[in-house]
This record gives sequence, structure tokens and C-alpha cells, in this order.
Amino acid sequence: MASSEPKLVCRGVWKIFGAGGKSLVGSSSARLTSAELRAAGAVGAVRDVNIEVREGEIFVIMGLSGSGKSTLVRCLSRLIEPTSGDILFNGENLLAASEARMIEIRRHQMGMVFQHFALLPHLTVLANVAFPLEIQGVERAAREERARRMIDLVGLAGRENAFPRELSGGQQQRVGIARSLAVEPELWFLDEPFSALDPLIRREMQDEFLRLQSVLRKTIVFITHDFDEAIRLADRIAIMKDGEIVQAGTPEDLVLNPATPYVAEFTRSVARAKVVKVATLMRPLNGTLPQASIRANAPVAEAAPLFSHGAETLAALDGAGIPVGLLDRAAVVDVMMRG
Repeated sequence: MASSEPKLVCRGVWKIFGAGGKSLVGSSSARLTSAELRAAGAVGAVRDVNIEVREGEIFVIMGLSGSGKSTLVRCLSRLIEPTSGDILFNGENLLAASEARMIEIRRHQMGMVFQHFALLPHLTVLANVAFPLEIQGVERAAREERARRMIDLVGLAGRENAFPRELSGGQQQRVGIARSLAVEPELWFLDEPFSALDPLIRREMQDEFLRLQSVLRKTIVFITHDFDEAIRLADRIAIMKDGEIVQAGTPEDLVLNPATPYVAEFTRSVARAKVVKVATLMRPLNGTLPQASIRANAPVAEAAPLFSHGAETLAALDGAGIPVGLLDRAAVVDVMMRG
């Protein structure tokens, strides 16, 4: 479970493209309209964004193409320079950091994975994964030992001497993930890392990603335009539209309590059983525990098949496997019937 302490805090962040727009950002900038920006010859790609990413959580930023999500994640790492605002990483304001300090932070504390794998074609898997450590000046034996550990972690042991052209798309993305993990980052940015993969491989990579997170417990900012992917991976989701965050919350919050018509439309086709958690429906422990069980943080959709053999009640377990409640068949059927 994620800590309540924020690892990354974003306050009033703007990114305005166009020279005429920067002068508009000030005490009243939160109320700037698109028309005012256009009149100044500017575009608000990121508009007054305020988010907190807690330590150890998967925070998904999602929206349609052009919503500003990729621009925002690049602002968070200062690959793109924000126009204004504050970005605090471990309490340090990144917008006050020198370029040399930002290079140090990116090299040692941040990992990044993008949609395009960007592997170096002339290097082997081992050399690709070790490459950021070579840039850091890590001695060869040490960097290769760490690279081998990361390769094993992503399930590619035995392919260390292969070249990217000899790998499938899913394997290439695993190499990209291993390379980003080699620096042992505190904060991990992933910008649509699976969108170039076919659906079956994409599902497998989502499974792999969740497995890695269960082991590593990284603080993750994950960008996607796919709501099914978001609800499968996220602890919390922020939905963007026209550069703004229109709602942030758990997948369950967004589907059951949409804050705007846009969010309601965005989540309209999502089955409630995919997002309502067992913990929401479970009742207190009482009497003899049933043999069948399910994780309390699992979606109700995962519980439904467990009732197929006649069970009326499941034990709900916390992360340590300790029973914390009971889930009744009737409660699950009610959610399934409501769509």
C-alpha cells in the first residue's frame, strides 16, 4: 500500500506555448480561458495543474490525444520547462534547481520509459540495460552485475547477448523497462509504454508491470489514454482535458462519482464490477470463516467466478493474507446487475 507521504507535489503548474502567453500567468491565471490565450497567440498545454503523488503508488494520468498528459509528465521531470508553478520532489523545488542538479536527479533518482523503446540497435541487451550506469561512470563489473539483475527481474535471463532486432516487441519493451530500473530510481515515469504493442502482449506487459510493482514498490507516474489499462493498474487516476485536471481519485471514485459530464462520458462504458473493490462491499467478520478467499483490494469482477461452485460467502484478505471481512454472493450479484 502506498504511503500517505507525497513523493511528488505539483502546484499551479502551467505550460504555455507561444511568447505572448507567459505574461498572462499571474495571480489570476487559474481563470485564464482558452480564448484569452488564443488572443495572446498562445496555447495552454498544461493549465494550473495541482496533484500529489504518494510514495509507493501508481498514479495514472490519462486523457485523449492532445489533452496535455505527455506534456505534463515532461514538465514534472523538466524535460520541458514549465512556464510557472512549483514541482516538489522529496520537498525540493525542481523549478529552482540548476540544470546540473536536474541532470543529477534524472540520472540517479528518476527512471523513464516511453512508447518508443529507443534501444540502441548496435548494443546487446546487457549493454543496453547497463548503458545509463555507464553514463554515470559506474565501473564495468558493477554495472553489468546490476544490469543482469534487472534483466532477470523482467524475465529475460538468457537473452543478455541478443540484439534488439532479435527480440519481439514485448521483449524489447522489457529491455526498456530493465534499463530504466537499472539506476534504481525513486520516481518512475512511464509514458504510454505499452501502446505500441498488440493487445495480447499488452495484457502480458500489464501483468508483468504489476508483478514488478509488487516487488519494487516504486512511486510511479503512468500515462495512458486507455481507461481499461488505467483502472487495471492505478491506485489513483487523474483525468485531463484541454490541459486541465478535471478530476482525480481512485478508479472507483471516478466511475461511481464523476465530477463532470466529461468524466461521466469518459467512464460510461466501464463495468462497475471492474472498479468496485471487494473492500467496499465486504461486511464484518462473523462466525466461521469460509475456505474460499479473495484479496480485499481486488475488483468485484475477480470475485464473481469464485462463487460458481456454490459458495455463498468469501473471506476478504488484506495484503498480509489476514481475513478482514466477508463478501457475500448477493452483494456481488447486485453490482453485476447494475452494470
